[in-house]
Amino acid sequence: MNTKPLTTSLNENAVTITRVADNQWHALDDNRTVGRTYAEHRPDGRLFVSIDAWHDTIFDRLAEAMLAELPAPLYTVVDEADAELTACWQRAGFTIRRREFEYTVPTDPQATGLEQTLPPSGVTIVPADQADESLLRAADRAIREEVDAAGGWWQTMPAELISRPEDEDTSTGPSTYAVAATPDRYLGLIRVETVHHPRIALVAVRAGEQRRGIARALLAHALGTLRRDGHSTAWAEVHETNHAASALFKSVGAQPVGSNLELVR
Repeated sequence: MNTKPLTTSLNENAVTITRVADNQWHALDDNRTVGRTYAEHRPDGRLFVSIDAWHDTIFDRLAEAMLAELPAPLYTVVDEADAELTACWQRAGFTIRRREFEYTVPTDPQATGLEQTLPPSGVTIVPADQADESLLRAADRAIREEVDAAGGWWQTMPAELISRPEDEDTSTGPSTYAVAATPDRYLGLIRVETVHHPRIALVAVRAGEQRRGIARALLAHALGTLRRDGHSTAWAEVHETNHAASALFKSVGAQPVGSNLELVR
């Protein structure tokens, strides 16, 4: 544990910031927990942090202690409607990296209208446990290059491909891929993360294969899998400039529920 004595105006007692684990800090005021912070690596490898504190001064002290010991870059996500919390992170040196609209997406095919959705002729949907990783990475690289050539917004995508252990059952694991495949290459992919609640983290189709219904077929597959696993809804986050993705989700009955800001330091 690392403990740093700090004084605040909360009361006459000193507030201490204590590192209680590799990724956790607590703020204690006379043995009361008045704030805590937590850091975790997301599946794409980025380190995200969060702080829950009673007062702005405690937030600032927790941020100071945590940031002194964690490697940059660091990321956090806040509700755009929470201007006070956004200001706290900005005081700590974080800047807005992206804005996402958040949707809840039904998995019931009668609600989505995807019950009879099939991929175009010659294309099959391959689940994660059957996907060829070399073809998956080739599709990832190709899509990145196409996106960069068209304006370079790949860095705004919320998730990236990661290696999976050989013994991991990716069909039900926390990160699940499905791909749209022809016999010799993959044309598109979808990624779903299931940690606390299913989240559609990425839908991407190669530029020359768009507007053929491939993204819709990938979405039908992913939502159908989640439905069979007992999930009635999924979350989706869409970058504010990605109008095609917003239209796709709205077309399957997704409902907007707010917007988030991703900040980086």
